[in-house]
Amino acid sequence: MSGEENYSKKIYYSISEVSEIIGENASLVRFWSDKFPTFVKPVRNKKGNRLFTAKDVENLKLIHHFVKDLGMTLDGAARRLKQNATGEDKRLDVIMKLRAIKKMLLEVSGENDEEIFSDFPDE
Repeated sequence: MSGEENYSKKIYYSISEVSEIIGENASLVRFWSDKFPTFVKPVRNKKGNRLFTAKDVENLKLIHHFVKDLGMTLDGAARRLKQNATGEDKRLDVIMKLRAIKKMLLEVSGENDEEIFSDFPDE
């Protein structure tokens, strides 16, 4: 997830870039873009490849969080996205920042994840 910090600087992202950002394979990104057409609306280039906007990437990150982290069904994730249509729910932003801080602390300390954060929930 090396490009995650700078993904909002581009206009369009390929499916491989999006899959790297959210940490899933391209087939899952493709599936989610077909399953959530209201929230993920990639444009297609002349070859027919999907190109995602920064807003699409944000919505895919939310879908990933709801489905993978929180264990929601796809229907539950769709309902949650509809409830937060204005983007007022910033919990994912906080979670992503905390994960980055955790990663930085682990790098600085050189310790193992289990040794330092054994008392904290993983996600």
